[in-house]
Amino acid sequence: MSIYVGNLSYEVTQEALSQVFAEYGAVKRVQLPTDRETGRLRGFGFVEMGTEAQEAAAIEALDGAEWMGRELKVNKAKPKEDRGPSNGGRGGYGGGGGSRNRY
Repeated sequence: MSIYVGNLSYEVTQEALSQVFAEYGAVKRVQLPTDRETGRLRGFGFVEMGTEAQEAAAIEALDGAEWMGRELKVNKAKPKEDRGPSNGGRGGYGGGGGSRNRY
């Protein structure tokens, strides 16, 4: 189980985020995804804690809290969805075509 932390400052570090969550229990892991092309932080992260009770306490206390000048969005992380093969989001059929006349 993991916690999603959104609306993070682009200046955040894994250590700083870990310290904030450590107030609510043992932090197992912190992940801060970066953009593949720029290497810049994406403004969200994931935190894994020792127990579900610790995670619940952290979510309750930190959701909506202001940190580093931003209001945090903190909730249970949803499982990553399998998006299947990448085809540009058009279902493989070319998409669009809404303005064709069919008389």
